[in-house]
Amino acid sequence: MAAAGPVAMDGDDKGGVRAALGGLTTRGRSFLAAGIAAAVCAYALGQGDLLRVGLLLAVLPLVCVTVLHRTRYRVAGTRRLSPSRVPAGSEARVHLRMDNVSRLPTGLLMLQDRVPYVLGPRPRFVLDRVEAGGRREVSYRVRSDLRGRYPLGPLQLRLSDPFGMCELTRSFSAYDTLVVVPRTEPLPPVRLAGEASGYGEGRQRSLALAGEDDVIPRGYRYGDDLRRVHWRSTARYGELMVRREEQPQRARCTVLLDTRRTAYRGAGPDSAFEWAVSGAASALVHMLERGFAARLLTDVGNAVPGEDGGGFAGATQDTADSAGLMMDALAVVEHSDGGGLSRAYDVLRGGDEGLLIAFLGDLDEEQAAVAARMRQRSGGAVAFVLDGGAWVNGASPATRAASEQRLRPLRESGWTVVPVEPGAELTALWQQAGRHGAAAGSGAAGGTAGFSGGWS
Repeated sequence: MAAAGPVAMDGDDKGGVRAALGGLTTRGRSFLAAGIAAAVCAYALGQGDLLRVGLLLAVLPLVCVTVLHRTRYRVAGTRRLSPSRVPAGSEARVHLRMDNVSRLPTGLLMLQDRVPYVLGPRPRFVLDRVEAGGRREVSYRVRSDLRGRYPLGPLQLRLSDPFGMCELTRSFSAYDTLVVVPRTEPLPPVRLAGEASGYGEGRQRSLALAGEDDVIPRGYRYGDDLRRVHWRSTARYGELMVRREEQPQRARCTVLLDTRRTAYRGAGPDSAFEWAVSGAASALVHMLERGFAARLLTDVGNAVPGEDGGGFAGATQDTADSAGLMMDALAVVEHSDGGGLSRAYDVLRGGDEGLLIAFLGDLDEEQAAVAARMRQRSGGAVAFVLDGGAWVNGASPATRAASEQRLRPLRESGWTVVPVEPGAELTALWQQAGRHGAAAGSGAAGGTAGFSGGWS
């Protein structure tokens, strides 16, 4: 939840009388025009009764302006989002609270909140007389099928006189931001071949196989088990030293999202690019829930959480915080103008990157070769490839054959390649990737070259 701090508002208009006159409604302007016209006609015709009527019509809206302009009371407004981060297509509720912090009761108040058009119509509420020290609470719902960050506010308060002659608008300065993240699908549990869970045992096994000279001891602390005392280091340093506790190593996973503008066609919630963004979000959430240290990587080389977080999320942060950090990045990701995947390959050149899950658009021969080289930098690689032409014009045997020809370098380099056709469900494709990976892994175990880091 996100809350906007209360902002006090004074009924005095700092813009002067000119701004107050600008608040005349259509009724007020009509009364003023009719009064002036009647007064001019009465003067020309010498009709005293008509002059009095004209003066009454002209004075009434001016009196309402003066009274409304000199109104003195303070109103505080608060906005609260529940929740502040929602998936696309889901609703969020916005709670508004108005507090009269002055000693005088208010008149009729019209409350209006500014929202982007994609979230729905602009909400308006009419609040009757609010007693001194009283409060009023209202709420409305917002919904968007498009991901993004949408500002809510500032809150506007309209003051009106009982006759409806004049309306003055006051605006609060505080606003909130609603984050609409991509839709995610719950994925079936998958397990990397040769690993029990997201917490690998590589670190423990390496310590067990290492000799005592490789043990890194630390100083003794009160409460340490004496059975962990490392006597050789104790004799060397002249103080009591103990062996460090063996820490399990988190398995790593990199989710690569291809955002190249030339790789996708079409736009809208059902486009290929939005499917890829939603698929990347689903994969990230799934791997974090399994205990993996995950990160999001784009074709331009941007990594989330980035270097400040050690390159991978989940190792030092809570799973919910890690997922929220990357979901916020996916909420605002847009097409890139880059033409290739070379920057992403440079990020992966360090090696020891664990599992690589890629959501790719159209690949030509050059980009397919770059993607094939990425397989050498990961323990396992799965690619969900979207053919932009098929998503716009529909899949055909000819387009499938051409796509298979372009994807051959990926398969030969050890990728598990899953073509994505329009309207496909990620859950079924995820299971398909697991079956292909398991088959390739068993082939490798039997002496045939295949995908050694498959899914089972």
